[in-house]
Amino acid sequence: MTSFYDEIEIEDMEFDEDEQTYYYPCPCGDRFQITRADLTDGEDVAMCPSCSLLIRVIYDPDDFPPDEDDEEEIMLHETGIAPKS
Repeated sequence: MTSFYDEIEIEDMEFDEDEQTYYYPCPCGDRFQITRADLTDGEDVAMCPSCSLLIRVIYDPDDFPPDEDDEEEIMLHETGIAPKS
């Protein structure tokens, strides 16, 4: 069982448009981070790269639907068809 430092609402996190990553201050001085892609994949655990603390991100998965590229990649993977290069 995973132990979380805290549960944080996504609205309380800072979003970096360029990196497509959400951040939240960690007590160690660094920041917890989770990418938009992680959220789209259903992940809800943000990690701090400098220490062992984890937070659970509270968000509505319906606000993070898969991108069209993600949906195409999933369909290709499920059917075993290699993507066109």
